[in-house]
Amino acid sequence: MSEQSTPSRSNREAKLGELHERLTAAVEQLVSGEDWQQAMAFAARFRSRSFNNTLLIFAQHQEAYQKGLVGVPSPSYVAGYRQWQQLGRQVQKGQPGYMIYAPVTAWFATSDPSDPGSCRRLDRGEKPRAGEVVRSRMVGAKPAYVWDAAQTAGEPIPEPSSPQLLKGKAPAGLHTELSRLIRAQGFTVVGAGSAAELGRANGITDYTAKQVAVRSDMDPAAQVKTLAHELGHVMMHGPNQQEARGHRGVVEVEAESVALMIGAAHGLDTSEYTIPYVSTWAMQVKDQGPVEVVKATGERVRKTALSVLDGMDTPQVTDGTPPGLERGQPGRNGVARQSAEPKDVQRLGPEAAAPHREPVVSSVERSGL
Repeated sequence: MSEQSTPSRSNREAKLGELHERLTAAVEQLVSGEDWQQAMAFAARFRSRSFNNTLLIFAQHQEAYQKGLVGVPSPSYVAGYRQWQQLGRQVQKGQPGYMIYAPVTAWFATSDPSDPGSCRRLDRGEKPRAGEVVRSRMVGAKPAYVWDAAQTAGEPIPEPSSPQLLKGKAPAGLHTELSRLIRAQGFTVVGAGSAAELGRANGITDYTAKQVAVRSDMDPAAQVKTLAHELGHVMMHGPNQQEARGHRGVVEVEAESVALMIGAAHGLDTSEYTIPYVSTWAMQVKDQGPVEVVKATGERVRKTALSVLDGMDTPQVTDGTPPGLERGQPGRNGVARQSAEPKDVQRLGPEAAAPHREPVVSSVERSGL
C-alpha cells in the first residue's frame, strides 16, 4: 500500500466506525413501541434503502431537527448532492449530509460463469482475457452522504398523490392483490365467520392444508392487515424454512412487521394493533431483548415487504426517492446513477445475535391478529 493511500483508508475506516456507532445508537432507541413504530413506518416509505441506512438517515435527521437545522422532525425525500442539483435544487449552506453505507465494487473476470470459484479480480486498467465474461461484484462498503429535501432549496418537488383512507376502509385493490399473491404461493384463501372458528385468532396460515383463513366479520382494513400478516408467514416461515422458524416470537414479529410496512406503503396505519402485538412477542424471545429482535429481523422484513410491494398493482405512497429522480437510471450526462446501497450492508453493522432455536411443533401458525 502506498503512503498516499494510507490516510484515505484510515479516514474511511474511521467513518465506518462512526457509522457503526450511529447505527448502534439508533437501534437502542427502538426499545419503546413508539420508537419502533416510527422506525418501521419510515422504513416503509424508504423501502428502497437498506434497513441499516434507513435507521442512520432517521437518527441523523432527528439530530438535525433538535439542533434547529431542519424544520420538520421526519425526513421526506433523500438524495445525493448532485442528484438534488439534477432536480433543480441546491443543498443549503451549512447543512450536513447524512452519512450512510455505500457499496464498493470491483470487476471480476471468468471463463466459466457457472463456477463462482473461477472468478478473478481485475486490477485497475487490466483487460479480460479472450473469452472471459466480466461482472461487477460488491467487495466492501464506504461512507456516502445524502441530504433531505428540507436541507435543500430550489424547484418545487412534485408531490405524488397519496392514498387517503376512510376509517374502517381498506386501500383500493389491496385485498385483491394480497389474496392473489397468497394464491400464487400455492395457498387458498378462505373466510371465517368469527374468531371462535379460528381458535380466537383473526387469521391462520395452515401449511399442511395450504390454506390461509381470515375472519370475514372484521372491517375491511383489519382484513387486509391480517392478510398481509399471513402472507408474511407464507413467504417467510414455511416448513422448508426451518432456520426462520426457530422461535415463535421471532416469526410473529417478522410477519406483523411485514404487515405494518405493506399497510404504511398504502397509507394504512396499523400501529394501534401492531405495536402492542409486536412488543409482546419480541419480549418472549429467549436470550434476546426486544431491540435485538427488531434489529435482527429488520432487513429480512424489508426485503420481503419490498418483494410484495413490487409485485402489486396498487396505488402506493412514495418509496423515499424524490419524484423525477429514478434510482439507477441514466442522469443528464448519460451516466447511470448508482444506488448507494450494499445488497448485504447489514453485515457491516453490529453483529446481530442469533435467535434462540425452539422447534415448531404444529404446522398451523395462529397469528392472533
